[in-house]
Amino acid sequence: MLDWTRMLFAYLPLLVFLAMVVAFGGAMTVVTTLLGPRRPTRAKGLPYECGIIPAETARRRFSVSFYLTAMLFIVFDVEAIFLYPWAVLVRHTLHIFGLVEMAIFIALLGVALLYVWRKGALEWN
Repeated sequence: MLDWTRMLFAYLPLLVFLAMVVAFGGAMTVVTTLLGPRRPTRAKGLPYECGIIPAETARRRFSVSFYLTAMLFIVFDVEAIFLYPWAVLVRHTLHIFGLVEMAIFIALLGVALLYVWRKGALEWN
């Protein structure tokens, strides 16, 4: 057998599984569309917020500080994600190099946080 056919046969179970997943998802969408109840009312069309009737429209504008705070949260959340694998590997494989590298990383994030704090991006007015 040729190399590319051997490789194709190695991926065949994955391709069959992918085809089954796509077919199942499509079939469920079609079945629920055809068999699902269609009794729309005004109350069903309202957004549900913990049983509270909405007092204003959902299409309001947010300030830039909201998005800036969200982006800062993502940056520091990603930092926490990088800390977990580092903590696992620091003693066994990284040793002092890993410790210095993470100290520099944390220092840079601290400088960024200080800069953002000084600029007033964390204040909600």
